[in-house]
Amino acid sequence: MTPSPAENAERNAAESLAARAAESPVAGAAESPVAPAEGPADLIITGCTVLVHDEQERIGFQEDAAIVVRDGVVVSVTTAEAVEDHPAAERLDARGQVALPGLVNCHTHAPMVALRGLAEDLPTEEWFNDVVWPMESNLTEKDVELGARLACAEMIRGGVTCFADHYFAMDAVAAVVTECGIRAHLGEAYFSSQGPQGRERSLAFALRHRGGAGGRITTALAPHAPYTVDDPDLAATAELARAHGLPVHIHASENRDQTDTSLARHGVTPIGVLKRTGILDTDVLLAHGTGIVERDLPVLAGAGGRTAVASAPRGYLKFAWPTTTPIRALHDIGVPVGLATDGAASNNSLDVWESMALTALIQKSTTGDPRWLTSRQALHHATSQSARAVGLGDVVGSIAPGRRADLVLVDLTGPHTQPVHDLAATLVHSARSSDVRTTIVDGRILMRDRELLTIDVPSVVAELGERLSALVDRSHGRRIQDYDT
Repeated sequence: MTPSPAENAERNAAESLAARAAESPVAGAAESPVAPAEGPADLIITGCTVLVHDEQERIGFQEDAAIVVRDGVVVSVTTAEAVEDHPAAERLDARGQVALPGLVNCHTHAPMVALRGLAEDLPTEEWFNDVVWPMESNLTEKDVELGARLACAEMIRGGVTCFADHYFAMDAVAAVVTECGIRAHLGEAYFSSQGPQGRERSLAFALRHRGGAGGRITTALAPHAPYTVDDPDLAATAELARAHGLPVHIHASENRDQTDTSLARHGVTPIGVLKRTGILDTDVLLAHGTGIVERDLPVLAGAGGRTAVASAPRGYLKFAWPTTTPIRALHDIGVPVGLATDGAASNNSLDVWESMALTALIQKSTTGDPRWLTSRQALHHATSQSARAVGLGDVVGSIAPGRRADLVLVDLTGPHTQPVHDLAATLVHSARSSDVRTTIVDGRILMRDRELLTIDVPSVVAELGERLSALVDRSHGRRIQDYDT
């Protein structure tokens, strides 16, 4: 039978991927094929090109590969020939596709998709005080649940297999995560204006859900920021983190105005506040950090805990902030930077694919060096570094034996990704989130051939739509907090 034009295109694309991948292998990344362990597999993916990491965390590509999964774990990355006759409950033919570790959204507010597009073209202070915080005073647990469900659908379709969420009514988010199959790092946000009850709820949530959803949920304490949480509360949070072995997820030095205001009011930067209150002696994820200045670098380098930063560049452009996350300076002192989107109320999108491309482009512009970030460095941020940022560097972030099977299959047969001369560049600068065909978490297929299998989007959209008029009402004049930096 004569192959169809589509079949020819798929075969040609697969051959192109293999040729490009073979041109620049990473030493040690794709060693001699490892046969799958004895016994039937739950899932075998064949014919794909696999992004792999070596011991120095450089990336490369292993072509015509097979991935064997059992009990939610990658058993081996081998050749298609080695698994040709191996028994498996399910097989996926991924010819013409690239297998990547699932993307991690290192900082977002998932339920805020319900506010997408409601606070447009505003400076930060007006965005918070005049629109977002008044509307958030209307939030119910049901609103949070529906927003989280819609956000998880968007992220799964965009190749995100794990997200770090920092919001309110987080029991509802944890329930959605448990049901839909995604992985999440969750924290119940609080302000000092809530009194000690806010901090206590954050701790109770973290202890209640730690290890939930069969291990897919990890938790953190989640003070909002140094400008909304006072020093005694921050110090108490640091003590709780150490006592209970919990990390901290907090907004810090989000922009340069916050840094300047903190210096004027307190004589130290927000990073200095976190240092003197003990937060930096914990494992801490700092959201944004575009206001990190040179004097902060030795403080971060000498921190007693494990510090990471989450960068969400689209929002910084939209708010017209004058600086971005200083990724190169943080890299030089050993602080990992993960990719993020922030919430859809400010960013309009939960597309980590876009964050990866923007990060690479903005870093080139701000450093004046087209050699930084390279496409391979950007892919490293999107995979290994993002997993490290949320404390899962030994669990996900690479497709390798012993790692959880969180991965995505990306179709590069479209005209916008052909021809492939440099596979890393194609993935970062040409591919789109809509090119993700299949999303797998813990070995479970959550999306197959662009069809979501665990979330009914039309019903979520319909139910959320019925609640929007009450959610967006600002006539009451209340705010959950005041933004004053």
